[in-house]
Amino acid sequence: MAGVQVMPAVGAVDVGLGRRWVAAASGSGAGIFVGDSRRRSRRPAACSVRLRQCRGRRGGLAIVCNLGGTYEDDFSDVDKQLMNYFTYKAVRTVMTQLYEMNPPSYRWFYNFVAVNKPTEGKFFLRALVKERQELAERVMITRLHLYGKWIKKCDHAKMYEKISDENLELMRERLMETVIWPTDDTSSEKIG
Repeated sequence: MAGVQVMPAVGAVDVGLGRRWVAAASGSGAGIFVGDSRRRSRRPAACSVRLRQCRGRRGGLAIVCNLGGTYEDDFSDVDKQLMNYFTYKAVRTVMTQLYEMNPPSYRWFYNFVAVNKPTEGKFFLRALVKERQELAERVMITRLHLYGKWIKKCDHAKMYEKISDENLELMRERLMETVIWPTDDTSSEKIG
């Protein structure tokens, strides 16, 4: 099945930042991860992970990660990413303005941004509204202004062309890496 990764229920599993051991608890069939929690890798937000009963000698549970998308997607994830990105850009813009015009507010906002992630737009703005509503309103207005500015400058045909050209360039590079070119030694051999 495309986009699905099934890991064995018992044994070493390499997750990128080191080894993790998965062990099936006796009788319960539940699996546990043992390792340094600081080094545990984060799974992508789009990855839905669930446990599936393994069929085999030992049984136990396995992690199933479905990363595959379909063409029927409604692209709501793209909308969310755009909203989060414009929130992030608005926070940077407001921070620059505060740095120049209101250093005490800048320091407070800087500390707030350090604790809360502006890349998670909705949650960030909810927390900011609870702390300082006037700053939250300023970020929201700036976000809307930046989006309006972007939508006027965005050329969708040009963006399509850029994506197409980049795809072509990447495939060309991969082709050049995989082709075995003949050497001059074979053409200069004398026959007879």
